[in-house]
Amino acid sequence: MVDEKVIKAAQEKYGELLRQQLKRVEDLKKEGDWIDYSKLDKLIIGVCGGDGIGPYICASAQKVMEFLLADKIKAKKAEVRIIDGLTIERRAAVLKAIPDDTLAELKKCHVILKGPTTTPSKGDGWPNIESANVAMRKQLDLFANIRPVSVPELGINWTFFRENTEGSYALGSNGIEVTDDLAMDFCVATKQGTDRIITAAFEFAKNSGLNYLSLVTKANIIKTTDGKFLSTMERIAKDYPMVKWDSWFIDIMTAKLIDPARRSDFKVFVLPNLYGDILTDEAAQIQGGVGTAGSANVGKRYAMFEAIHGSAPRMVDEGRAQYADPCSMIKAVALMMDHIGEAEKGKKLNMALDVCVQFERKLVMTGRNTGATGDEFAQYIMDTIKRPDLEKVWNGYIEKAKASKKNN
Repeated sequence: MVDEKVIKAAQEKYGELLRQQLKRVEDLKKEGDWIDYSKLDKLIIGVCGGDGIGPYICASAQKVMEFLLADKIKAKKAEVRIIDGLTIERRAAVLKAIPDDTLAELKKCHVILKGPTTTPSKGDGWPNIESANVAMRKQLDLFANIRPVSVPELGINWTFFRENTEGSYALGSNGIEVTDDLAMDFCVATKQGTDRIITAAFEFAKNSGLNYLSLVTKANIIKTTDGKFLSTMERIAKDYPMVKWDSWFIDIMTAKLIDPARRSDFKVFVLPNLYGDILTDEAAQIQGGVGTAGSANVGKRYAMFEAIHGSAPRMVDEGRAQYADPCSMIKAVALMMDHIGEAEKGKKLNMALDVCVQFERKLVMTGRNTGATGDEFAQYIMDTIKRPDLEKVWNGYIEKAKASKKNN
């Protein structure tokens, strides 16, 4: 027998979710233009260490960031602010993904360098609070999650544009436990949300000269929300005739990323939230692991830069946090440089990362005392950036990698 009271209660909750999302759509229609960093009197950079290994790798990355921006900081054109409050203990104490005072401080910044934060899961003893990452993306409207992956010796140069504020994660903590036998979650796709992420991906493909964009969905099965992504792609593509594009399903694309015959063909990807989360972890593993991959979370007013991996509390418990690999966070600094108009500094940092991580390997990260500490590796990268022959050295390694790939 169907209990009509149960159905009515679920309908009321679903109705409230619909009202919230329709209100969000109206807000999206009013969003302003992109911030122009060149017109700022002073760039405010917030630094949030997070928890677990977050404070360790974030501190190493901060040193690299301040090294690159030393001229701006000295001239008072940039200011670095340390913002506490994103530890799991603080968030659990106030039962919020981001404490109110911390969020207020974040909103005073233009860009944020953020370390990993712990997201509670069932059975771990922490309250069921929302992911700090998801909350920050919502509160600051950081709709584009941009994740580059580069493996020169394999001919891989990928950039992923993952929609950050909708999809299956948008209402992840607001599903309905209808009865003990039935639970339901929801997937969200708006015209405004799909328009802006797909446009951002097309703009990047065009402006970077890569001119190839691949949409990844499961639109053959998830016909409404994923179908909106596909139809939006078809519509917006008409404005970018110079960019070749194609459409793939998420299951086959996970296979193609490890297909040596095809993977180097791909350049730029655009995906809904859940698929982007999964596929970029796979891509990072090909690069050398999730510890090597950084990401940008970009909106029109704010931007946040972080590692793509979690807080690894076990490393802290085992006394190994100082050996955590900071390369993901340092890669995020390179993305920050590109975003704030310091493309040349971002280019040098990316070259140094390639030289240090992929080619020379004078220091290695093992996550234990058999390898370098995060601060030692950060210094290695800074010393490499200082090399007057860095670009020549990098080009030499790239040519060798290309020759090796061709011979094989």
